[in-house]
Amino acid sequence: MADHFQLRLVDSVMLAPTVRHLVFERVDGQPLAFQPGQFLQVHFHYDDGTATKRSYSVGSVGDGSSPVQRVEIAVSYVDGGAATKLLGGLAHGGVIDASGPYGRFCLQEADTHPRYLLLATGTGVTPYRAMLPQIEKLLAAGDREVVLLYGARNETELLYGEEFEAFAQAHPGFHFHGCLSREARAVPRSSDRSGHVQHVLAELGPHVDRDIAYLCGNPNMVDAAFAALQEFDLPVKQIRREKYISSR
Repeated sequence: MADHFQLRLVDSVMLAPTVRHLVFERVDGQPLAFQPGQFLQVHFHYDDGTATKRSYSVGSVGDGSSPVQRVEIAVSYVDGGAATKLLGGLAHGGVIDASGPYGRFCLQEADTHPRYLLLATGTGVTPYRAMLPQIEKLLAAGDREVVLLYGARNETELLYGEEFEAFAQAHPGFHFHGCLSREARAVPRSSDRSGHVQHVLAELGPHVDRDIAYLCGNPNMVDAAFAALQEFDLPVKQIRREKYISSR
């Protein structure tokens, strides 16, 4: 059952011109128990007093199973957005109301597929950051491979890109590809790809006997990638989806 609590902002950094990484701790001092891939809901009110809420994936990197003391999320700025007004201007020490965790967009112990295809755009990459300790354990067990295709318009929008690059260098079974749809890097990398993630997907040759796919981010990407995977005959049960919809 989801818990309700308050969070106090203890740190923040701009990941991109329009994305802020926020680090919270629970006001009651308790750690947050969650499964990597789950999300929290932030509760607040519109200017007219109407109650509303927004969902944010937990991006905290723990050990993959234990509760975490610091609750990390990534927030995209939306022009005129009520959540942007709240979280974009929240000062360190500021307190918000939250509940959770929710969701089932998680790695499952029962999965035995040799390769995981992780696709993301924008802040949809956040849950994969939290999954890194689990991915490390998967790779250590052998006979597994994980490929992350992350779509952005340019290199400044590859959130946590350097973290994923470093993880890939330290773990040969993990492959990270920044898929840049508008502008290549000033200094291109061999792992970079040009175009949208759903188009780069064909390069991997998805196969029913080998792959399980996770799709997270912009609904258009999720729908297009889902359709592409079905063209490769990947069944619905081997495709997990989480759509990020911007709300005002």
